[in-house]
Amino acid sequence: MAKFIPVEPFDIVIFGGTGDLSRRKLLPALFHRFMDGQIDSSNRIIAAARSDLTREAFVDIAKDSCREASTSWTKDKWAEFASLVDYIQIDATKADADWDLLRSKLNQDERPLVLYLATTPLIYVATCESLGKAGFNGKNVRLVLEKPIGTDLESARAINEGVGAVFAENSIFRIDHYLGKETVQNLLVLRFANTLFEPIWSRNSIDHVQITVAENIGLEGRSDYYDRSGAVRDMIQNHLLQLLCLTAMEPPNSLDADEVRTEKIKVLNALKRFDPKTVKSQTVRGQYIAGMEGDKPVSSYLDTLSDQEHKSKTETYVAIKTEIENWRWAGVPFYLRTGKRMASRHSEIVIQFKPTPHPLFGHTGHPPNRLVIRLQPDEGVRLFMQIKEPGPGGLHIKSLPLNLSYAENFMLRYPDAYERLLMDVVRGNLALFMRRDEVESAWSWVDNLLAAWAEADQPLEPYVAGTQGPLQAAMLMDRDGREWWEREF
Repeated sequence: MAKFIPVEPFDIVIFGGTGDLSRRKLLPALFHRFMDGQIDSSNRIIAAARSDLTREAFVDIAKDSCREASTSWTKDKWAEFASLVDYIQIDATKADADWDLLRSKLNQDERPLVLYLATTPLIYVATCESLGKAGFNGKNVRLVLEKPIGTDLESARAINEGVGAVFAENSIFRIDHYLGKETVQNLLVLRFANTLFEPIWSRNSIDHVQITVAENIGLEGRSDYYDRSGAVRDMIQNHLLQLLCLTAMEPPNSLDADEVRTEKIKVLNALKRFDPKTVKSQTVRGQYIAGMEGDKPVSSYLDTLSDQEHKSKTETYVAIKTEIENWRWAGVPFYLRTGKRMASRHSEIVIQFKPTPHPLFGHTGHPPNRLVIRLQPDEGVRLFMQIKEPGPGGLHIKSLPLNLSYAENFMLRYPDAYERLLMDVVRGNLALFMRRDEVESAWSWVDNLLAAWAEADQPLEPYVAGTQGPLQAAMLMDRDGREWWEREF
């Protein structure tokens, strides 16, 4: 059974403390780490926002959020945790903000101070400049930035330069919560701690790789925000490219943060670029129309927008075929897809190995081996192998998985992504966070894709809500003699 190792005492200030991210993710994550004994009662958890609230009113908000997120919430534990929680009203973008009030609420020793910007990236630079003037950029400070870092390469560079002028690079933690998922981290262990896989993890044995992040929810309530970004900026630029990097990277010399991140950047720099011709044959843009969620009708994406007259061309679905132009992966296609209002919610990486060279067990052959790494909703790893079906009547082959289920093999509630990443911030472990040049390399590739779409006037394919996406995405695979992996985990 896994053990939770306590972290050293620290203080955390959550700017945007009354916002959705703070209430849904950060406060429950800290509460769970307190419940498991990783955080002790000497820490300070301070929410900072412009809302005119008393401490008592904010604690009530935090209480509701933590109780809803926890299956083991108790009044006694909550009372202990609530004593750590405080609130201040402050506009952190203003140089004349009352920083003395914040300073008075923090411990004055040399413990780590985590400054979490759970705000819009539009005010990252202004907030950091204000923090710097107030002296909150010392050697023990860890600054956490939420994605997205910009909306393109130019804006990402502007944010990185503005923040980097105040905080040292080794104190900036650019967070992507997908990197905190246990199965994502397990990719490194699976590849580099098992001699079974590393010799065959290349073009010599692997036919292709599929990476899927599918969501069955729509965009009601946030469609006006989403309409300014779309699936590429919202999901491809960060989540899917991070998964691709961990799947395809070379073995780092060590688990030192910069060693790992340098290998990921090599993958991003080797990603094949698009032109107006290849983008039409190797990518699909889609937008969901009205359909069904179970037996309940759901609206189209356009119907969720506040401006009903606006015929948005924003994509809610993307499928991409790309390649990594290096020695290990030359010629191996990587298929990426993500979408809203799909048939089910699941995120997984599928490594499909090449078929056997000779159909020994019949002319029709048999399914190839597949390694399926499921990130959500039920984390685990399955290796599909071929076995003989028992019984008389001839030799029949069946594909069955060797199953590693996290829920079945680790009989405890293991930390979710934000819980794990917050503890790594306190420890100063940067390995699961993005370096400046990594963010910019990802945006460079995405900018090329978006520019190719614009030049080619890439069409927007409709798909019915509650389905697997546009027909054109299936055709993208079919042209290569392949198909999307849709088997239930």
